Amino acid sequence: MEFELNTTPDPQDTSPERSGAEQQALFLELLLRDAPAVEYERPVLRARSGGADGTTVAALENAKLAALRVRTVLRDRQRRESELSALFETANDLAGMRSLDQVLRAIVERARHLLGTDVAYLTLSDPEAGDTYMRVTSGSVAATFQRVRLAHGKGLGGLVASTSLPYVTANYFTDPRFEHAENIDHAVREEGLVAILGVPLKMNGRGVGVLFAANRRERPFAHSEVALLSSLATHAAIAIDNANLIDDTRRALDELHTVNERLQRHTASVERSAAAHDRFTDLVLGGGGVREVAAAVAEVLGGAVRIHDRTSDVSLTAVPDGGAGEPAPGGDPLTEGDVELAEAARSSLASGRAVAVGGAWVAAAAAGAEPLGTLVLRGVELDSTDQRVLERAAMVTALLLLIRRSVSETEHRVRGDLLNELLEVPARDPVSLRQRAALLHADLDTPHVLVVAEAPGADPQRLRSAAAFAAETTGGLVATRGGRLVLALPGSDPSEAGRQVTAELAAAANGPVTAGLAGPTRGPETFRDAFTEAARCLQTLRALGRDGDAATTDDLGFSGLLLSQNRDVPGFVTASLGPLLEYDAKRGTLLVETLRAYFAAGGNLSRAKDDLHIHVNTVAQRLERIGQLIGTDWQHPDRALELQLALHLHGLLDKGVDLLGDQGSG
Repeated sequence: MEFELNTTPDPQDTSPERSGAEQQALFLELLLRDAPAVEYERPVLRARSGGADGTTVAALENAKLAALRVRTVLRDRQRRESELSALFETANDLAGMRSLDQVLRAIVERARHLLGTDVAYLTLSDPEAGDTYMRVTSGSVAATFQRVRLAHGKGLGGLVASTSLPYVTANYFTDPRFEHAENIDHAVREEGLVAILGVPLKMNGRGVGVLFAANRRERPFAHSEVALLSSLATHAAIAIDNANLIDDTRRALDELHTVNERLQRHTASVERSAAAHDRFTDLVLGGGGVREVAAAVAEVLGGAVRIHDRTSDVSLTAVPDGGAGEPAPGGDPLTEGDVELAEAARSSLASGRAVAVGGAWVAAAAAGAEPLGTLVLRGVELDSTDQRVLERAAMVTALLLLIRRSVSETEHRVRGDLLNELLEVPARDPVSLRQRAALLHADLDTPHVLVVAEAPGADPQRLRSAAAFAAETTGGLVATRGGRLVLALPGSDPSEAGRQVTAELAAAANGPVTAGLAGPTRGPETFRDAFTEAARCLQTLRALGRDGDAATTDDLGFSGLLLSQNRDVPGFVTASLGPLLEYDAKRGTLLVETLRAYFAAGGNLSRAKDDLHIHVNTVAQRLERIGQLIGTDWQHPDRALELQLALHLHGLLDKGVDLLGDQGSG
């Protein structure tokens, strides 16, 4: 019988007349159609029912078995091909992931998909705790299961982690091969898992975790599934290693960036420190002062800088790009206004380091244990290098203050010597005195006001410092005579200049200052007389109990008239009786005569009206008018005495008596 290769055999034809090749072709057709396994039985069954002999049936049976084996091999190859394709896709996907969390979640999701299980999860080893912990789950619904930890050797996962070998169980709770633990069993039971497959995650030969696939019903995992999950675990371990390397690299880059920023900041700080050092050196060598130091610190470090000079009770402030402000006299702001800053200044003095307090940095400028000043920097945070800059600025400030104090003390001594010689009897050669004053930038021919002041109980050093500051800022002179301060200040109004400097001295002394005032002078020869008059005014103020007051002879009334070297009688009369004289002149009244008659009558209205030949009510009305013009205190003993003296002198002047004598000439 011929066999046509291009003839398609009829699967229903199982007659005995067909050759063995034709009968086998029936099963090849079934293989080509990928027919279900049940169809492979039909040719054998029909042959038997058709009365085929045993040889034919046996041949068909053998052909069936061979075809089924081929079908199984083809199915396995297709499944393996699909699995390999899935593994390649997984490897490609994992290779593109950079986040460790993303990689782990992708591994678990892919394991659940490839094996078709209800749940997949992954645990990682914790070297410090000596166990493994749940890291990622997919399909899990129980919170307890998602947080479970597996002790070493406990449960299926613990066994896989400790042996680094895959384990599979069709029924977890009936499997005696591993040691059960209460917490693990409870978590597995709450999740409802029955069949579990676990394979180790190995990285460089070291187990780092376990990858699981699990079902909520019994399921015998095949060797191919174990191999598939193991292959996925191998890819996963590589992906985890890569992700860890990327994380390590990212952290290293972040640390490198942080170190680089820190290095840049440190380099900038070192450069600022070097620039500040050069700047401070140039300031000292160039004759700069504390004001320039404040401006330099503000420019180098930023923020607002305040330097308080204890040697002269002066403070100044500097801001970036704003220069330094004018010095301001007054009390120490660190001890009078801010207890925290004062404490920080004392701490800085003791340690020699800058101290941070309340958003400010404080550095003491000192010579040994002696505080000379304080630097306060606000509005900026300082690192250790910048703190050294502030401390170096404090050292330079202390040096400049020492130099200035030495120069100032020398200049004050020279100025004091000059003023003392102007006040001596007899005075030295005026030409020589003028020359010495010119060297001190003082002009003795300019009118000066003499101030003689004292403040019992005040700190003499603070009082002298304030007086020296007042003299320096006005171009005057200052000296100490008999425990009293003597100032010669340029000016022609003794009351205005004297009261201003007295207020400054009182602020420095933190108490009342009493001062006698005189002037203005007219050349070096008149300083002595002005000093004598000012000293007498001071004595009179003390005798009258007017402590804390400042007065000229004009301010002292008739007492001043008696004390004055140049007695201005008409001026005294005008100052005392001026309103009455003016009123009489304009209205033709007799208020001055009425006042004179009243005093002459000893204050008796009846006797006064007889002397004036007017009614007593008229006398009373005129006295009331007098009180309105010169003040209601005109009958006070001191004021009454002053008015009687003025009335007496007025009468003498009306009679043409010369009350000035030689004092009025020239």
